[in-house]
Amino acid sequence: MTESIGLDKRKAYILATVVYEYIASAEPVGSQALTQKYNLGISSATVRNEMAELEAAGYLVQPHTSAGRIPSDAGYRTYVDRLMQPEELTGDDRRRIRDELSDATRELDEIIDHTTRLLGRLSNNLAFVTKPQQETQSFKHIQLIWLSPHTGVAIVVTSLGVAAQSLFEVGAEVQPDDLTRFSNALNARLANRPLREVTESEIARAAHDVGVSEDLRGAVVTACLSARSNEQPNIAAAGAQNLLDQPEFQDLRKLRSILRIVEEQKTLYQIVADAMVADTVSVKIGHELGSEELADLSIVTVPYHFGSHAFGMLSILGPRRMPYARLLALASGTAESLSQRLSDVDHLPTS
Repeated sequence: MTESIGLDKRKAYILATVVYEYIASAEPVGSQALTQKYNLGISSATVRNEMAELEAAGYLVQPHTSAGRIPSDAGYRTYVDRLMQPEELTGDDRRRIRDELSDATRELDEIIDHTTRLLGRLSNNLAFVTKPQQETQSFKHIQLIWLSPHTGVAIVVTSLGVAAQSLFEVGAEVQPDDLTRFSNALNARLANRPLREVTESEIARAAHDVGVSEDLRGAVVTACLSARSNEQPNIAAAGAQNLLDQPEFQDLRKLRSILRIVEEQKTLYQIVADAMVADTVSVKIGHELGSEELADLSIVTVPYHFGSHAFGMLSILGPRRMPYARLLALASGTAESLSQRLSDVDHLPTS
């Protein structure tokens, strides 16, 4: 392990200890403090020399001339990828998360919002969860409701509940039986297929089979395309106030700048988009977030699932000095409970 990252065993241990100590204290770590607190088996002078070499190699940074050292992005990255000891949530933690999620209503948005608030509170950082993308859903059925000879309502229902509801007007008169025959034909042809496969051509075939008007066909196409229109998922966020408690963000100007960025859903989505595509756990540190204004932050991202599909991403955003092992365990445990909570998603209310 240590050979693959260019560190001998002693340097690797000192680096891991510096990261661990800095995460705990938020204060630069000196050689004397390490030798006093940890049984390193070497002198303070030797530790100081090793830390100087770690600094020269880019793993540590000395923020002030006479101060101790703190991890660099590379130091954190090496710690997370190679040196960190994984953590597991306790049984009590798992039960608490599961019980709290079970208290959420059966509405999808409320389940996601409840999960986000819970994760922000448990992590003491900013949490955000991408809501399911429409195109990962399957088509369940369409309901066409007759209001008058020239008006009606189209309701598209997906595996997550109502995806679109729209009032339509048609030029030629339409009878209730026309709407029933058309909706039955659509449901027979499209039920349980991915929403992305509910195309204009498929709708046209069903319309041709039952002989409905072009106006009515067009109204259904509009309703179904509306159900597919949200290509970028909405994001629920909670816990921004937790950043106020972090020593790194006592400068309110810096905090305001960060909060302005994270309020932009597009920015948050871009941070986790590659992890979403790869359907994998991801940790981004400092400058890896792609913005100088976010360089003091790190993010832990874990996918949650519905069935066999990657459904969305659950993330914790906080200072680079975050307890990575703890937050990875927390995010993973919460994602597992959320996935389980969504296992009865077919039974969610549709109105």
